[in-house]
Amino acid sequence: MPVYPDPIQLREVEQDLKRVSPLVFAGECERLHHLLGMASCRKAFVIMGGDCAETFSEFSSNKVRDDFRLLLKLSLIMTYASGLPVIQIARTAGQFGKPRSSDVEERDGIVLPAYRGDIINGQEFTLESRTPDPVRMKNAYHQSAQTLNLLRAFIQGGLSD
Repeated sequence: MPVYPDPIQLREVEQDLKRVSPLVFAGECERLHHLLGMASCRKAFVIMGGDCAETFSEFSSNKVRDDFRLLLKLSLIMTYASGLPVIQIARTAGQFGKPRSSDVEERDGIVLPAYRGDIINGQEFTLESRTPDPVRMKNAYHQSAQTLNLLRAFIQGGLSD
């Protein structure tokens, strides 16, 4: 776990996040559970795609749309090849963390906290960027909400037909 320099700010951010709506709703989770049950009985095929780690700077509606289209194309190929319905799982809207085996990174004798993903700190190798910032959790929540809203709109708007 990262060590945040300001525990009061961390608690405030955590309290703010406790008050926002969930990103995924119970009905969506139940539907996925049912679909994965079908896959476990070989009545469906699962395909998962997306970024290893999302960044705040790469976000755009075009990127979300393009990633969605790619997943749909892969699903069509697998449906044709397997003759089974395909369950698409997108690794998106919350893939902001980067687990690390070390808490620090050293370059040219300078030791700074390791980059742990945009939800925690920045990639730039400076003390300011690498210091864990809890406000980034709120940024990750809002970007995730935008991504999910776009995906839901694409699905309901017919992009997946």
